[in-house]
Amino acid sequence: MASNARNLTAGDATARHPAAEPVAEHPPDVGTADAGRPATVRPEERPTDERPAERTKEGTEERTDGTGAPSPAGSDGLTAAFAAPARIPLPDASGPRDAPTRLIAHGCWYPSADPSGTRLAFICDRGGVPQLWTGPADGEPVRLLDDGPDPVREVSWSPDGRWIAYTTAPGGGEHTRVLCVRPDGSDRQILAGAEPGSSAHLGCWAHDGSAVTVTVAVPTGPPAPPPPSGADTAAGDGPSGRGFGLELGSGLSDGRLPDHWRGRAGETELLGPAPHTDRGPAALPSPAVTLGTTPTGAPGGTGFGDGLSAYLIDPDAVAAPVLIAAVQDAATLRVCDLSRDGSLALLRRGPRGRREAVVLRTADHVTTCVLPVADGDPWIGSFSPRADALRLRSNAHREFAVLLIAELDPDGRPLGWSTVAAREGSDLELLRYTRDGATAVLAWNIRGMSDVEILDPDTDTGTDTGTDTNGRPEEGTGSASRHISLPHEVVTRVTDANSRLALALSGSRRRPGIWWLPDGATPVRTPWSSRDEDAVPPGRPPVRPVPLRPTARDGLPLNGWYYRAPGRAPGEPAPCVIHLHGGPEDQERPVLDPLYHEILGRGLDIFAPDVRGSSGYGRSFVDADLGRGRFAALDDVADCTAHAVLAGPADPSRLAVMGRSYGGYLTFASLVWHPDLFRTGVAVCGMSDLATFFEGTEPWIAQSAAHKYGHPERDRELLRELSPMTRIDALRAPVFAVHGEHDTNVPPRESEQFVRAARERGVPAELLTLREEGHDFLRADNRRLFRRAAADWLQRHLNS
Repeated sequence: MASNARNLTAGDATARHPAAEPVAEHPPDVGTADAGRPATVRPEERPTDERPAERTKEGTEERTDGTGAPSPAGSDGLTAAFAAPARIPLPDASGPRDAPTRLIAHGCWYPSADPSGTRLAFICDRGGVPQLWTGPADGEPVRLLDDGPDPVREVSWSPDGRWIAYTTAPGGGEHTRVLCVRPDGSDRQILAGAEPGSSAHLGCWAHDGSAVTVTVAVPTGPPAPPPPSGADTAAGDGPSGRGFGLELGSGLSDGRLPDHWRGRAGETELLGPAPHTDRGPAALPSPAVTLGTTPTGAPGGTGFGDGLSAYLIDPDAVAAPVLIAAVQDAATLRVCDLSRDGSLALLRRGPRGRREAVVLRTADHVTTCVLPVADGDPWIGSFSPRADALRLRSNAHREFAVLLIAELDPDGRPLGWSTVAAREGSDLELLRYTRDGATAVLAWNIRGMSDVEILDPDTDTGTDTGTDTNGRPEEGTGSASRHISLPHEVVTRVTDANSRLALALSGSRRRPGIWWLPDGATPVRTPWSSRDEDAVPPGRPPVRPVPLRPTARDGLPLNGWYYRAPGRAPGEPAPCVIHLHGGPEDQERPVLDPLYHEILGRGLDIFAPDVRGSSGYGRSFVDADLGRGRFAALDDVADCTAHAVLAGPADPSRLAVMGRSYGGYLTFASLVWHPDLFRTGVAVCGMSDLATFFEGTEPWIAQSAAHKYGHPERDRELLRELSPMTRIDALRAPVFAVHGEHDTNVPPRESEQFVRAARERGVPAELLTLREEGHDFLRADNRRLFRRAAADWLQRHLNS
């Protein structure tokens, strides 16, 4: 049967909403973006000769694509390194600048302070795209340092105050590059990622400000065939040998999955694996494993990873780039800290769900410590000022991340681990030490809300911290911590600014902004962050959500936030949108989302649950959807929907499902697994066929996805069963799909084939493809178009 559905064009959507909108979006970790050319691109019109230029709620550091010729292996045993990045000068952006179009309500996030603590570099979208700005903490004016159209992802002011390093996403796509600029806007240059198809991400600065670390990525192709029997495949000399990195072409060529996942790929129990347990504060082992080997059970080695090389780069171009580490067939590699004398490097590597902290001696490239660390913020820890201790945010052998400290011997080896701070049932989400190394700032995740705690120097005692029923330290435990009363629900970044701290905050009724702690206890909003009264247009106040606690059919406790559309009587049944986050390891947080605000303004409620696989509730909950546990996650969507009807005011006859990325996959899947439950669905950048997804996605995404969903070869039948396209004949509800044309994380083909199949079966379906966008929609015009088109679709199908 022919369908009367059509591709939705930019003109279609904007014609219904001609009025301009005075609000911006959240940053990638809570923010917005730029004015672009929103339009539909049909598949046959998409360029075939370009790989358009990831971030993670976790952070932007996930990019791992690029090109470059390998250089011969050095005599020190390092793996063959990839071509060092070339420095490319750019036109100056000196002098005071302002955005051509100021948004009244804008977001500011990702602050980094100069050495004096009087000025901040930060990301702000007041011009419609996340750009690099700088300004005084206590006043105006602020200055735009890069007025280019490419969204800015991360910012880092050098310790000597001479440079500001930052990352951008050319064309709004998924590849990133690292740039540097003087605080006055002069000497702007590309440090890495300028080569066609290349990608780079930012690491830490040397403590004297003389150089910054940058990781560049090079695709490595398929894994090499198995080595001859009895051949030595190690690139190093044993557990503590030389040779950080894998030999080119190496990997788990025997076709085996990592041990800790292989056992779960079959009949995973619905409630997930056994809980992770704490072995005690002083007994945590530190595996002495060099990354020059690929033992069974180690991260990587799946054949999906890229070749990553971390360099120390001098922005003044006086010294040549220095190779710190290189690794083959890897998902990520970031230099998180260098010791003051440069003798030790703290690295974070591995795919999602299998992150590792690695301590590397830079003189001889010996790995002295490897320890599992939690997902989330990539800045996992640091060395003490004398490099005689290592501080890490880790969930090794535990359900939840805690603060661990290990004393280091002169060779950089840990002498034993101590648990300094822990919360029962809560993750340590952010960890920062002040520049003098004396004070720790901790941000705890308590069911999606943040609690900020400051530990004074005498708290680093190596003893466990007792907690009360709310997860706060108990009286009489010896803790000298101080707690900060936050004006927002969520803190997204903490940075040290000499004698003060700066926090990036976001909340359900306030725009993302940057706040100071001048007295160490009372936050003060910076004058250039949005005022609370400018959060949304007048007459429609933002909605504070209420928590709901569903229970899955197998007894697993779930969580979520319910948003009630304003103006409805308390008991009045309302049309409701079930919104599903991405990841799968993301978590629903109570922050102001313009998409939610748009939907609520149409009289539609929203319930945003955390189904199994979400972060924030322990490692067992994250792992509960592995392998065949994915089917239970699909049941969770139906169970959460039923809870919204029974415990809330959702109208069972007017329900929709919506989500982006993994949430887009869940949307496609829910429409075919529960065809009679929802009236319609809106899938944003979602996977529809896991086989074609693996064919087209980025290598680092494939590595993490194989761990979560199944291996594309060895678990082909499982992936087929989990793919929405397999059950497309069950589709009954109209579907609206949205995708960025430059999305290389989840290629646009995933939306195109689902919409095409729906139309072939006579089901109404539309596809909106946004130009100059990747997996995250960053340009204000595009985000506005997406938001209004999605709300139009939902309103039309739920209120009919």
